[in-house]
Amino acid sequence: MILREELIQKMRISSSRIDEINEAIFNPDQGVINAFLDVVMQYGAPDEINAKAAEAGKLSSLEAQVRRLCPEYLEDLSWLHQQVERGTFIRVSNYRCKILGSKADAMTFKEETPVTLEISACQYFPWLMDIARRAVENGEIIPARFIRVRNMKEQEADGDLAAFAAAMQIIGASYVEQLDTRGSDGANIHLGGEDTLIGYYGGVGQPNEYALKWLDEYLYFYTNYGVRQVLNVNNGTVLLGYLLHRIGVDIEFKISVTLGNDNPYNALWTLLAARLFAREGGSTPLVGLNWSNSVTNETIEVSAKFRKSLGLEDLVRFEHHVTETWKDLVLQPYLRREEVLALAETVPNISAKHEGGEPCVEAVRQHPSEIMDYFRAKDEILASGDWDNLTLNFHDKFDSLNLTARALTERGLSFVAAKNLHLP
Repeated sequence: MILREELIQKMRISSSRIDEINEAIFNPDQGVINAFLDVVMQYGAPDEINAKAAEAGKLSSLEAQVRRLCPEYLEDLSWLHQQVERGTFIRVSNYRCKILGSKADAMTFKEETPVTLEISACQYFPWLMDIARRAVENGEIIPARFIRVRNMKEQEADGDLAAFAAAMQIIGASYVEQLDTRGSDGANIHLGGEDTLIGYYGGVGQPNEYALKWLDEYLYFYTNYGVRQVLNVNNGTVLLGYLLHRIGVDIEFKISVTLGNDNPYNALWTLLAARLFAREGGSTPLVGLNWSNSVTNETIEVSAKFRKSLGLEDLVRFEHHVTETWKDLVLQPYLRREEVLALAETVPNISAKHEGGEPCVEAVRQHPSEIMDYFRAKDEILASGDWDNLTLNFHDKFDSLNLTARALTERGLSFVAAKNLHLP
């Protein structure tokens, strides 16, 4: 009988095979690589691109953009500055006392595996200001991570993009933008809504030339606004992100839930590519892997082991949905807080993502949260009278996130919040 060790040896990849791949892909005549470089070189050498992004992403540069496009937001940014300087947001230690009372002093919190608090999607800068003011008044927690899915050109034009980016620097949070080249932009001309629903399983993605359009769009927003981190929804653009980082551009991306990492082997393939294309120092542009809604704790726990073996434990965050939008995405009720709390006991570098309100709240809303609302134009939302409904949906998500912060605290677990707001 063949031994397990023999089978393992058969699966090993020889170094000569890596050499063959390098020769096949990275020769001077390879069209796909030349097309990639053609786009990049329109923006300059990698060092020049990073320098442009660093300048564009300075707080002073972003505030200048706000002053030009939407000066009324400057007052909000000034308010945020003042609150940070005064330390008016609740400290983590005080929050623990608020939740636990005198028991907090006797508890030892599990600081080595904090859960990053994440909310999606914070489409509009005024929504951020809403929850910031709420948090000051009520002693609530602002997340450390924000996801945005708003049309990029639309938010560029009205100043929201620059204002939000500036606010993230002020409060000490990370944010992720989804580029307009996202698959739902008419890229696949053979698909059209419900009549061709099944066709979307075959690759709405970024077909043909759209992968390079995605690259071009990324470099535009990176060099003009310092937008470093974006959602990635297609394996082709994932590869482009790896290559861009490999040549020296400091891109970061998270793999979206829509890419469907739903089993350990899928995740292994994803993380193998991240390690394969890492820079010599080990860094990778992949900073987050958003698991499929179908994933179980066992899958994440198994995957965490090879994530660590590949040297990616501190670099690639595993992101898991606690809640989802009420309509158009999953069967409801969807609430996985207990599973995330269990993961937090043993798995480091995870985030608790809140994409919907609590199911018991959503069920009675006149306009419950809906994933398709992400793709509506702001003018249409205002004209329809739905602005207040969508704002309330976002507040419901914030409520849900704070319930998770409470639950983590009650179990002696820790969380990552906006670092400049919630001091230790």
